[in-house]
Amino acid sequence: MDWTCAIEGDRILCTLTPDRDLRGAVLCFSGMAPMRVDAGGTRVGGLGGFTEVALPDLSAGAPHKLLIAYSDGFRPANRAWLPMGPYLRTDAGPIALPVGDLGCRPVVLPDVGEIDGLPVVPQPSTWRARGGTCTPDAGSGADAALSAVAALAARRGLVWLPEGQGVHLEHADLAPDAYELEITPGRITLRAGDYGGRLYGGITLLHLLQAGPLGCGTLSDAPRFGWRGQHLDTARHFYAPQTILDLLDLMALLKLNRFHWHFADDEAFRLQIDCYPELWQKTEMRGEGHLLPALFSAEIEAGGSYSKADVAAILTHARALNIEVLPEIEVPAHAVALTRVMPQLRDPADNGAEVSVQGYRGDAVNPALPETWEVLEAIVQEVGALFPFGHLHLGCDELPEGTWMGSPRARALMEEEGLDGTDDLQGWMMQRLAATVVANGQRPCAWEEAAKGSNGGIGNGAILFSWTGQGPGIEAAKQGYDVVMCPAQHVYLDMAQSDDPDDWGARWAGFVPLSETVNWDPIPDSSTAERIIGVQGTFWSEFTSRDAQLWPMLLPRIEGVAAMAWQQTQIPQADFLRLVAANRWLLTAFDVPLAT
Repeated sequence: MDWTCAIEGDRILCTLTPDRDLRGAVLCFSGMAPMRVDAGGTRVGGLGGFTEVALPDLSAGAPHKLLIAYSDGFRPANRAWLPMGPYLRTDAGPIALPVGDLGCRPVVLPDVGEIDGLPVVPQPSTWRARGGTCTPDAGSGADAALSAVAALAARRGLVWLPEGQGVHLEHADLAPDAYELEITPGRITLRAGDYGGRLYGGITLLHLLQAGPLGCGTLSDAPRFGWRGQHLDTARHFYAPQTILDLLDLMALLKLNRFHWHFADDEAFRLQIDCYPELWQKTEMRGEGHLLPALFSAEIEAGGSYSKADVAAILTHARALNIEVLPEIEVPAHAVALTRVMPQLRDPADNGAEVSVQGYRGDAVNPALPETWEVLEAIVQEVGALFPFGHLHLGCDELPEGTWMGSPRARALMEEEGLDGTDDLQGWMMQRLAATVVANGQRPCAWEEAAKGSNGGIGNGAILFSWTGQGPGIEAAKQGYDVVMCPAQHVYLDMAQSDDPDDWGARWAGFVPLSETVNWDPIPDSSTAERIIGVQGTFWSEFTSRDAQLWPMLLPRIEGVAAMAWQQTQIPQADFLRLVAANRWLLTAFDVPLAT
């Protein structure tokens, strides 16, 4: 079979040349949003961006052209928007079509000259060079934090102190994660007050060692924010547990300390919970013959789920690297997987016509049903108990306008509680669910929309994540919420980096080149400074069908996320680009292809 596709203006032209006669074949593929067929076949079904097209009878060797387009004003931004995972459904079984090249092109690092300062990302607070180089003595001996750095260096193939050389440790009354390094010709002294400070002092030393002989001087450093995060969507694409361990390594090398694990969404619930095993058993695999079709997949079927042993291994690895793991369960919307497995979580009399941004109908659970609370409270209890961080993210983003307004049960609840509209009912629901989280001894977290509702939103001391921009975060902070800034225009690393049609990724928030990751101020309004507790990068996986595609999307842009999360002062773009170019070893350590 031969299959090619190309963007032509607002539409996509595909050519199928079969290697056999085909009668009654149905072409199946996934797109980034709902699609229509303008010529060459008839759309006969689908779910969201997954599309099924009945083809006319085709003859072997005869090219057949198909003209398709995104619905609702979406326009293909680049080759990542071409049909994903195309296959033919035939009486003889499914036939995979060639998918071509997937993922980013090799990364082009800027050629901007030598750096003025230390080759460390993020940059330390202060550095005073003394001249000369250091050949250190044996140091203080074993330390868990420095042993974790040495193990990290070995895993990533990085230079570390040779046998017989070490670090002298001294306790100092410093802030969490802060440290001081003093490097003299024959000695390295590290001062810190906690495990994080010793680890990050070791990480800075690791960076310096990659640049060659160790220069002498005095360095002091402390993070701007306590929350320095990176999010990963493992619902749209199942990443092998080892890939998550690798991501934790990358985060530690950049002094990031919060891993936001998004394992539940419309397309899957991937955590192997005991309270409702059917939830992950029926959604861990997607594709032909499964409950959900091959959404966002390059395969006829693909997927997986995470066992409790996987969770334990990830937590152990994270703990050694001073990283806390934040799980997310995602309600009330983005719940197609949940409602397909458990239709009792929707009012059967609901006649609403609301559709999500992703093109799904019925993607929200109904808070007026006792079954909803029975299920959600059990999930909250079990998932929360698995993760010692003591925080649980409840989701709460992109609820379609008008959700529940066609449900008689929801209408009755609204009248009983004095609520008016979707936002009020969402606020009521999130406040009740967050109270359950608090009763379980944890702190609730949610996306920015959780502040909506006449009741003031989720409440309960929740942390909100501002993603559509910084404005909602500022408003939430003024309402008294603690806020993590993750504006899509700067830290959504699934966004394409340019308008080049040969690029890869989304574009709804604009293009996010490397320079944009440092071209913003996490605290644009000083009156809310005490409520802005962190910065977090985000990676959604609609465009990812292979684990290896992750790294050239994250790197080097995640370095900008780390700089904004750690550094006390904003680094000029030109200096940052030089710094990234000087630290190309970081990309090599994660097998990121570099343009020659």
